[in-house]
Amino acid sequence: MPGVRRRIAVGPGGPSKDADLIEVQQSSEQWNQYLLADGSVIRLKAIVTEVWRIVDEYDAEDNPAYIVRSRNVVTVTAPDELRKPQS
Repeated sequence: MPGVRRRIAVGPGGPSKDADLIEVQQSSEQWNQYLLADGSVIRLKAIVTEVWRIVDEYDAEDNPAYIVRSRNVVTVTAPDELRKPQS
């Protein structure tokens, strides 16, 4: 998708800025796993859907600034005593 540029919101209620869409060429998406005190296990994975590089904006180390759009995938494995009783 080279050459795609548009104005996008940088943050909630923040100003819109020019940004270029950058293609993701490779990804490695790992699960984060959390063991809760009630015995449940929550697994979370962020799936990147778009990456935008903000035009002429850089971080404190002079790297280009990006906006990353993603979706979360969540799974829950709960102990039997926490599950909804079967009818």
